[in-house]
Amino acid sequence: MAEAQLDTAQAERKLAYVNAITEGVREVLLEQPDAFVAGEDVAGAGSVFGYYQGLLEQFGPERVIDTPISEKGIMGLGIGAAATGCRPIIDLMFMDFLGECMDEVANQMAKMRYMFGGHAKLPVTVLTMSGAGMSLAAQHSQSLEAWLTHLPGLKVVAPATPYDAKGLIISACRDDNPVFVILNKLSLALEGPVPEGAYEVPIGKANVIREGTNLTIIAFSRMVHEALQAADQLKEHGIDAEVIDLRSLQPLDTDTIVASVKKTHRAMIVHEAVRFGGFGGELAAQIQELAFDYLDAPIGRVGAPFSPVPYSPSLEQSYMPNAKRIVAETRRLIGI
Repeated sequence: MAEAQLDTAQAERKLAYVNAITEGVREVLLEQPDAFVAGEDVAGAGSVFGYYQGLLEQFGPERVIDTPISEKGIMGLGIGAAATGCRPIIDLMFMDFLGECMDEVANQMAKMRYMFGGHAKLPVTVLTMSGAGMSLAAQHSQSLEAWLTHLPGLKVVAPATPYDAKGLIISACRDDNPVFVILNKLSLALEGPVPEGAYEVPIGKANVIREGTNLTIIAFSRMVHEALQAADQLKEHGIDAEVIDLRSLQPLDTDTIVASVKKTHRAMIVHEAVRFGGFGGELAAQIQELAFDYLDAPIGRVGAPFSPVPYSPSLEQSYMPNAKRIVAETRRLIGI
């Protein structure tokens, strides 16, 4: 269910998503003496997106480290440091660069604890940026979360709000397993309530952010906000939509999803990634396995078309899933 309201004083404090990321990392560096940040342009530039601003001045070059342009080397650094007692925060500037270091991620990071019989801890957190909408073209705009959720041994979270961005970063850095925190470019200016100090958002727990009675919309990252807009518009058509923010993709809170679908009897899954082979297919499979007898309609899915992300702003906007498309697909599904 929806989380308890913040106390009045804390609820009045608002931060942008980008500043919530900074606060989350700062809290970790203050709390954990063996934690450090490493990646391309994280120190002098504060990252290309600005969410490490001020950390070099506060913690120094031994804990906020600019690396050469070598994603394989950066990821290997994080794995080795974690295995020998540190708690690194590795910055993978764009999620698209996973291809440069996938062997380190898939065959070392994801498997090391298993192959050492659980004796090796691997507390490495990877922050990476996903999503389109900034005209950064096909090689800097992808959403590749399905690559990561397919790998046993990794945890994967995708915060939609400033509150969750800070809390999930802290949770990830306190975890003794490798965790990918997938951030979103277009959300950087989004403002929301963020308490001061350290707090955790639990990994593996979804959040019902809007209750409804006859449709469940399941989303994560920026698509949560498109889903909320769609729910408002669907109300005009007599559809009372419940919206679930997954927050955690691996582990997945299947119980919350299934309970909602059993209540509403319909499901619409939304993600920014290409629809074909996307994470939504796994969600649909689990819903039909665990709640098939409760469904009054086929499970719907909204995602990007099977195409690279266009560079042209107008084409890119047409490419990206949005509230209008969610509403249209829901009406088609229900037949109204």
